[in-house]
Amino acid sequence: MDTIKISFDALKRDSWSEQETKNVKLIIEFVQLLMNDHDFDAVLTKFGNPHYVQHNRSIPDGMDALVEYVKSFSKQFPDYTYDVKHIYADGDFVIFHSHITTHRKDRGNDKKGINVHDSWRIKNGQIVAHWDSLQPMNAFLRLYFWLTGGKIANTNGVY
Repeated sequence: MDTIKISFDALKRDSWSEQETKNVKLIIEFVQLLMNDHDFDAVLTKFGNPHYVQHNRSIPDGMDALVEYVKSFSKQFPDYTYDVKHIYADGDFVIFHSHITTHRKDRGNDKKGINVHDSWRIKNGQIVAHWDSLQPMNAFLRLYFWLTGGKIANTNGVY
């Protein structure tokens, strides 16, 4: 699988503080390992912590649960990738606006895949919370999300 690499240099903003820059780099490494490299052991080793709260209602709390969710998704869609288009940083929060595709042939096609906004909160150098908003761009993924999105796996709420 040819892997998409998230480029800090291409996405950085001069307005970020030193701490915001550190937070962005932390999330870039995390997302690269999890969503593009699918290096789940490295994610758990580097980013696993007992304080991770998940606000995506389909995924239980904890880094282990997130890794299992993404691992399952990658088994169904081994060519999926996460292409970051914009990064925003505000204090302890980092937001990615990205394009997820499930098939190599769909990369770069904004009529396929998933438009996603992911938000993370960082505290003391650890990722402690995650929120997301997903917009499936084609009929297959709309149906997939509808069929798989009904079970609520945590009580944290979406806000």
